[in-house]
Amino acid sequence: MEGYALLGIAVALAMDAFAVALATGAVLPVLTFRHLFRLSFHFGLFQGLMPIIGWLAGVRLQEMISAYDHWVAFGLLIWVGGKMIHEAFSGADDESARNDPTRGLTLVTLSVATSIDALAVGLTLGVLGVSVWWPSLIIGIVAAVFTLAGMILGRRVGQLWGRRMEIAGGVVLCCLGGKILVEHLYVVG
Repeated sequence: MEGYALLGIAVALAMDAFAVALATGAVLPVLTFRHLFRLSFHFGLFQGLMPIIGWLAGVRLQEMISAYDHWVAFGLLIWVGGKMIHEAFSGADDESARNDPTRGLTLVTLSVATSIDALAVGLTLGVLGVSVWWPSLIIGIVAAVFTLAGMILGRRVGQLWGRRMEIAGGVVLCCLGGKILVEHLYVVG
């Protein structure tokens, strides 16, 4: 696989992670190194591992996985986005009561939801007979870098707009889930 094509694929896959990181950076009351590390590490790790999993799954599972992967991503992003919107409207002023998207089940949920497309890339690489190791490394690194950039930019925007960014972040996640669903239904159906 040529370098430009690989970089293009990596950037395209990282855009979902960037959007989620932008929303996450905007809603966190304080953005620490720990937040930056957790989200960028997990997004990079999942983006890097999913092509390997897809490649190992092979052609036989491609139809079975592609039949529902978009529904999984849609459901996970709607759930997390809806939760963010609900928390913004709940009026809880206690910052500790807010959910930290860089921890626990929410972190895993977002990591899986943003990396499902990378699974399909791995399946494609397997079908084409291309080695998956170098592309997976590049995809993971690019996702981690885009995640860092998204969180830092999101934090700056969040400081300007406050709690409205939590609502906007939730809406972005819901729209991202809808985009994934529509793209897959339109391409498949």
